Amino acid sequence: MIFNWSIFFHYLLEPSSIYLHGLWLTLSISVVSQVVGTTLGLFVALGRLSRLRFLQVIAGFYVWVMRGTPLLVQIVFIYTALAAANIIRFHDVDLGFMVLPGNVQAGIIALSLNEAAYMCEIIRAGINSIDKGQTEAAKSLGMTPGLLLRRIILPQAARVILPPLGNNFNSMLKSTTLLSVIGVPELLLATQMVTSATFRVFELYSVVALYYLSLTTLWSVLQRRIEDRYSAPFAEARNKPARRSFLGGVFGGAQ
Repeated sequence: MIFNWSIFFHYLLEPSSIYLHGLWLTLSISVVSQVVGTTLGLFVALGRLSRLRFLQVIAGFYVWVMRGTPLLVQIVFIYTALAAANIIRFHDVDLGFMVLPGNVQAGIIALSLNEAAYMCEIIRAGINSIDKGQTEAAKSLGMTPGLLLRRIILPQAARVILPPLGNNFNSMLKSTTLLSVIGVPELLLATQMVTSATFRVFELYSVVALYYLSLTTLWSVLQRRIEDRYSAPFAEARNKPARRSFLGGVFGGAQ
C-alpha cells in the first residue's frame, strides 16, 4: 500500500465536519468530565480525611472499586449493564440550545466517576502536605471548617495538586477514545466513520494521531505555564527562576 500524501494533508489541514464535530465532542467531554471528577474527588478526599469512620469506609470503598476496575468496563457497565437490569436508561435530553445524547451522558458520568477516584488521592496528598500548625492556628482564630478549607488549605495545597491534575487531564483527552464502544462520535469514532467511506486507513489514523498529539502538546505547554505562574512566589522566595522554555514545557525539561 502506497501512502497517499494528498489525502493525508487534505484531512489534516481541511478536516471535514465529521472530524470537527468529533474534535469538539472530545474537548467538551474532557473538560466537563474533569471538572465534575475533580469536584467529586474533593468530597471523596474529605470523606477519607474525615474523623467519622463510616465516611472513611465509604470513600475508601469507592476509591478501591473505581481504581481497581478498568475504565472500559465501567463505561460499558454504566451505559449497557444498568439499562439491561432496568436500573437506569440514558435518554436524549433537550437542553434548549442542544440535544445531549444518552450515550454522551453515560460517558461523562463514567469518566467523571473514574477521575474522582484518582483526584481524591491527589487532593488528599495535597491537603496532607499542609503543616498541621497552620490548621490549628486557624481554628484558634475561630475559622469554620469551610472557611479554613477555602482560605488556608486549598490555596496552598493547589501547588501540590496542579501538576498531577494537569497530567490527569492529558490522560482524560486520550481516555475519551474509549467512549467509541458505546457509540459516542468523538474523534476516534469520527475517524472510523471516515475510513469506512474512503478505505484510507493508514493516512486517516495518522491524521487522528497527530490531532491527539497536538491536543496533548498544547495542553502540556499551557499546564507548565499555569504551574510556573502559580509557583512563581515560591520560586522567588528560593531565588530560583520559575519560567521554563517552550521545549521544557512540552517535554518537562529543567527550568
